[in-house]
Amino acid sequence: MKVLVVNNMAPFVSGGAEAMASHLQRQLQIAGHEAEVLRVPFQWEPATRIPSQMLMARAFEIPNVDHVIALKFPAYLAPHPRKTMWLVHQYRQAYDLYDAGQTNLPAGELGDDIRRLIRNADDECFRSAHRIFSISDVTQKRLAHYNGFRSEVLRAPINDPEIFVGGAADGYVFAGGRVNGAKRQHLLVEAMAHAAANVRLVVAGPPDTDADAERLRSTVERLGIQDRVRLDLRFLTRSEYADYVNRSSAVASLPFDEESFSYVAMEAATACKALISTTDSGGVLGLARDRETGWVAEPSVQALAQAMSAACANAARSREFGQAAHARWKSFGIDWPSTVQALLS
Repeated sequence: MKVLVVNNMAPFVSGGAEAMASHLQRQLQIAGHEAEVLRVPFQWEPATRIPSQMLMARAFEIPNVDHVIALKFPAYLAPHPRKTMWLVHQYRQAYDLYDAGQTNLPAGELGDDIRRLIRNADDECFRSAHRIFSISDVTQKRLAHYNGFRSEVLRAPINDPEIFVGGAADGYVFAGGRVNGAKRQHLLVEAMAHAAANVRLVVAGPPDTDADAERLRSTVERLGIQDRVRLDLRFLTRSEYADYVNRSSAVASLPFDEESFSYVAMEAATACKALISTTDSGGVLGLARDRETGWVAEPSVQALAQAMSAACANAARSREFGQAAHARWKSFGIDWPSTVQALLS
């Protein structure tokens, strides 16, 4: 079968959804199918450009393809008679983030028109889909609440579990992955000024913008914590990233209202590392359980300082939480062969 994976792309920006698409392509090929990834450019600023980019996606003609697997807005608007949605997320600024006052849509009638256009296009797309899967309970509930469509939760597997082997802890909390305001690494850096003196923090990954990097660097300098915080702000190889995870005392993942478990949390659990998250981190809380698999704190500097201090204060307890995180992750039985089979059914 010829299978096309359809996803968005922003030049020189790569995160979990991009990794998910490329690994899905590879796993489809392992299963004996021909597979390619179509990456559709998407620029969401200014928001007034969104309608033209939606039109571009809807105008695509996709010949010589037996099955399409579509992941994100607006790429998933591309028409095909056999299209399966594996929904990472919709354009949240027209949905829950709009309700939370965190939208980038313009105020007034223009913003209302763009929002209505997005929601109508989504409804038409979901109505015509062969099947709809969501990557998490959060995404599933959002789709049902705002659009009235049912979907089946199909969680994304970890891509390369064999490199997350765990190991002895070097006494630091690790925060890895893309660096931006929504991932909230800045809260961890600010919390270091209030954490116990023995706590160290490593933030590693590519910043989305120069401003994201400068925010962390200036905070470290302002607080005078250069000797306790390492900022490795670049694109890491997988072995470099895994080494940071494997040698950590705990791994922090505290995005705002994350759709999925998050790759950071899944990789940490695979490596038997305790998790640190926040009460508003959404899907991450499927793995991060307070005083069970780690620490779930209020999204405040003081609360996170206490969680990081606890993670580095008692190595035995952190190992115990890490083992519990590993057991919880394994209990879901998520793997690529069954995922591919479901998506093609």
